[in-house]
Amino acid sequence: MPTHLLARRSHKPRPALPLTEGIALEQARVHEACGPARHSFALWLAAAAQSPVLWLSLPQARKPLNPEGVAACATPARFLFVQTARAEDLLWAMEEALRSGAAALVVAELAEPPAMTPVRRLHLAAEAGGRFGPAPLGLLLTPGTGGAQGIESRWHLAHAPRPSSSLTGSSPAGRAPAGKGCWTLQRLRARTLPPRGWQITRTRTGGSLQAAPLPPAPSDQQTSRPASSGGAPAGAENPGGASAAIAASGQTRAVPETAAWRVFSAASQARKQK
Repeated sequence: MPTHLLARRSHKPRPALPLTEGIALEQARVHEACGPARHSFALWLAAAAQSPVLWLSLPQARKPLNPEGVAACATPARFLFVQTARAEDLLWAMEEALRSGAAALVVAELAEPPAMTPVRRLHLAAEAGGRFGPAPLGLLLTPGTGGAQGIESRWHLAHAPRPSSSLTGSSPAGRAPAGKGCWTLQRLRARTLPPRGWQITRTRTGGSLQAAPLPPAPSDQQTSRPASSGGAPAGAENPGGASAAIAASGQTRAVPETAAWRVFSAASQARKQK
């Protein structure tokens, strides 16, 4: 084996683009945003980037962003909007933009999640774009709950009616303007981080975002077979219990060949030899 494959190299974490306290997206990677408020998520990242932003979309996409809404988050002069005829052209343009590193954030609106091969090419292009400066960040906007394969992380953003009074940073009465200034952000998946949720609030237009962690969702109850009155199934603690029950019944039946059964059989044979 070549010796250079055995070299121990220190792992350096990638730089990240902070969205708000405790929430950041790794640069030189491609992420995905879904949910009804996914465009707001992209505008928040554009405000944090403080650099040129390339926004790609298809002709059949929804109406262009409202300049006043963009100005509430970031300077509209930093945006370059481009439309492509096909989704393949859009992904190609995104790949070339990431590889050039000219834009700190490249946003692509898609009608459906892309396949793994284009996403892998986007990752490589984003890594190459950071050779001579800050690495860019790619963001895919997909409808529904997303589903792009191979992305670094997937985020879901939706409007919330009002913040809960039990969360930090909320008003004493637990009220906020309905649909404005309050969102529920969920990290559905990430390569190195577990799923998590936050409640995002903003007290005024153009103000800073405040994140309050949401309580974790209750884990699904795993259904298991009820234990016997002795606290364990027959033969679980007494290796001879299963074979004795079969012999007492006077019937011959096949016993599943499982790892536990092989251990119990070996223990029974060892006791007989003694």
